[in-house]
Amino acid sequence: MEIRGPVLLPARREDVELHTSDGLTLVGELALPSDREPVATLVTLHPLPTAGGFMDSHIIRKAAARLPALADLAVLRFNTRGTASPRGTSDGVFDGGEAEGLDLAAAMALVAERGLPHPWLVGWSFGTEVALEHGRQHAVEGLILLSPPLHRTSEAELAAWATDPRRIVALVPELDDYLRPDEARRRFAVVPHAEVIGVDGGRHLWVGENQTRRVLTEIVSAVNPAALPLPTVWDGPAAD
Repeated sequence: MEIRGPVLLPARREDVELHTSDGLTLVGELALPSDREPVATLVTLHPLPTAGGFMDSHIIRKAAARLPALADLAVLRFNTRGTASPRGTSDGVFDGGEAEGLDLAAAMALVAERGLPHPWLVGWSFGTEVALEHGRQHAVEGLILLSPPLHRTSEAELAAWATDPRRIVALVPELDDYLRPDEARRRFAVVPHAEVIGVDGGRHLWVGENQTRRVLTEIVSAVNPAALPLPTVWDGPAAD
């Protein structure tokens, strides 16, 4: 079976609820390798909910569908406050990235409670801004930033990472609508260890299987490079 589009590979999948310190319940899903413990954990932060972003935004959904089986990763995805998806609607209202810091804290609390190893934040678009603003206070291995717009991220928030040794990998599409590679390198220059990877032909929404595979490969390259190259064909058991 070719691995593409909506293919769902085997994993232990569990609907979860996250509980924020301001009393909200957020809905989500945790996907784990089906027959072994994960070697690392992706805590995903979805694109802008007021523009249609949610826990099923396709790169995040495909990471959860494929990477537990292909790269032994745990994938936690959830709807931030006020966001709806087929899984359900999280309590609260959108707060432009501020109170969403409490949502991230609730996700990290679940990671700690479950003993999930080596968490990384994987933000996409708006999710990158939540990661950059609030990620430093959490015990994560690093940040993977997909299509970072840097709209809400202040220079001070970005520069604060300069003295933080954790990895930052920014995947920037050549044809992005908001921030393209040359400008991204200029903005991220305040964080000398940040890795800005320009993707030829890439667009903000990473549409198409080639772009999906490139993004998932870069994620795995940072988090569990031993799993590369990612296979494009699955000949194992089907998902339950």
